[in-house]
Amino acid sequence: MKLHIDSDARTLQIHDGDNIVEMPLYSDEAFRHLSRIWEKVGWDLRYSYGFTWMGRPVIQLPEDMVRIQETFYRVRPDVVIETGVAHGGSLVFYASLFRAMGHGRVVGVDIEIRSHNRNAIESHELASLITLIEGDSTAEATLRRVHEQVRPGERALVILDSNHTRAHVLAELEAYAPLVSPGSCIVATDGIMQDLADVPHGKAEWSQDNPQQAAREFLARHPEFVLQQPPFLFGETKTTVQTTHWPNSYLWRKE
Repeated sequence: MKLHIDSDARTLQIHDGDNIVEMPLYSDEAFRHLSRIWEKVGWDLRYSYGFTWMGRPVIQLPEDMVRIQETFYRVRPDVVIETGVAHGGSLVFYASLFRAMGHGRVVGVDIEIRSHNRNAIESHELASLITLIEGDSTAEATLRRVHEQVRPGERALVILDSNHTRAHVLAELEAYAPLVSPGSCIVATDGIMQDLADVPHGKAEWSQDNPQQAAREFLARHPEFVLQQPPFLFGETKTTVQTTHWPNSYLWRKE
C-alpha cells in the first residue's frame, strides 16, 4: 500500500494495487491512515522512549497515559496491579494519580527487577504507594503474593505490560482476570504489535503472536468481559481516531 499526500490539493490518496482511493487530507478518514503510519514509524524509532514521569523513564505514548488516567478517575480503583516494571515510570505515574486523588495504591510485578531500578523506585517520593513483587507473573507463588495485596471488597484494575507474546498474555489474562472487579478492567497493552510485522525492527510472527490475539481468545471464552476502548470524555473533538500502542486492549468486567 502507498500513500500520496498532496498538500496543495489537500488530498490523500491510498494506492492499494490497482485500487486508488482519494479523500480530503483534512478529514477523519485521512487522519486515521496517517496516524497508523505515524504509530508504526514512531514505534520503530522508539519515540515512546523519550519521556519520563517524575524522574523515571515511562516508555508509553502520552495519549495512552492520558487515556489510562481518565480510566482511573472514572473507575477509582483501590489498587492497580501492573505486570512489567522496567524503570518504574508507569508505577510512579499511577501512584501520582492516586496521590492526587487521595486514595489508591500500586502493585508492580516483574520476573526481574534490576537493583538500580528497585533502588530508584523505593527511594522515590511516592514509594509509600508502591509495592514491588519479583517473580514470574503467572507463577503460582507470585500470584499468591499478588492476591494478598488485594483486600476483601477492594476494587482492582489490572494492566498487563510484561512479556507480550500471545501465550504469555493469554496466561496472564486467565490468571489476573479473577482479581478484576465488576465495572473495572484488565488492559492487555501493546496490541500495536499486530501491525508491526513489516517494520524494520518488527518480527513477521507478530502478525499472529501478539496481545490482541490473546485478548480475542480470552473474550471468546469469558462472556463476563467485553472489549471497549476508552471513550472521548471531552466531546468537542472532530475525530474518533486514537493514536495508541494499546488498540483493542481494554477488557471490562460486566457489572
